[in-house]
Amino acid sequence: MTATETDRGRARVADPGEGIGLDELALATRNHGLPLEALRYDVTPPGLHYVLTHFDIPAVDPATWTLEVTGALARPLRLTLAELQARPAASARVLLECAGNGRARYEPRPVSQPWLLEAVGTAEWGGTPLAPLLEEAGVSPGAVDVAFTGADHGVERGVEQDYARGLPLAEALRPDVLLAWSMNGAPLPPQHGAPLRLVVPGWYGMAHVKWLTCIEVLEEPFTGYQNATAYRVKVDADDPGEPVTRIRPRALMTPPGWPDFMTRERFVRAGAVALTGRAWSGQAPVTRVEVSTDGGATWADADLAPADPGHPFAWRAWTASWDARPGSAELLVRATDATGETQPVEQQWNRQGMANTLVQRVPVTVLEA
Repeated sequence: MTATETDRGRARVADPGEGIGLDELALATRNHGLPLEALRYDVTPPGLHYVLTHFDIPAVDPATWTLEVTGALARPLRLTLAELQARPAASARVLLECAGNGRARYEPRPVSQPWLLEAVGTAEWGGTPLAPLLEEAGVSPGAVDVAFTGADHGVERGVEQDYARGLPLAEALRPDVLLAWSMNGAPLPPQHGAPLRLVVPGWYGMAHVKWLTCIEVLEEPFTGYQNATAYRVKVDADDPGEPVTRIRPRALMTPPGWPDFMTRERFVRAGAVALTGRAWSGQAPVTRVEVSTDGGATWADADLAPADPGHPFAWRAWTASWDARPGSAELLVRATDATGETQPVEQQWNRQGMANTLVQRVPVTVLEA
């Protein structure tokens, strides 16, 4: 990996009142979010699941592709896709959420992929567990991190790189971490990492490296760009910040009624309105979902679907009933998990726009019945 200094693409925060730029718009056309009406699906269809691609979607031929497993190992490996698929199979229903979800709602706005709330999805990932492979390769007693490198290559904030992320060894050896080659029972689509990607249940999406080509076991912490510089929660530019890891609690509402094309304002008829949505956390199980129908002045508990022991890292459905009266209303929803963390009503700003779980607000006009 080499470093290239350029004057373009520098990290910055938008000036007060500055609108979305053409560079951000270009990112938004390449990377798409989940239409919120698709929260109705327990398992997100691949074409509706969010996508974030840092560089280009690489052209990878599964017939010639290999995975290199190297580093602090007794027996380094090089495996074809067929050899991986001959190993014991496993699957998991796992929610993925981009660490930058909600960034565009910050004020001031960090300039990057301008996510609103839709950078999320839940899929059935199929593959083989990573831990047995590492154990067979003979991990060094001095190993501390595992680095995962993808085939996607480009420049980010002046640094030329292959996309690579590191995990603590203990996380990489979790039995539920997968080397995945299928999504919802079909081969991975190109935009989702074909032929092989990493799935790390509970972690934000940056850890789920796509187009995986190399796994390297390290005897010192991984200091690659995507760990040491990107995906940090920090307020000041010179602050090293804290690394982004597990997904914080969030609830989203399936917008009720029907929308205005441009503003997405919702319209419903007066009377009983069923409110539905999903809630999740990668830190701990969700314990509570609350809904406000008066802009956050008061809150009431929603009915949260029971936890499914078979899918601990999938989202959970919630429902509530609203007696809608004619006029304007603003609907809010928030989740709390077993750590005691509840989504904030006011923004908790950071320079990269990471792990922003500010509550969703849905403006609704209630029409006469």
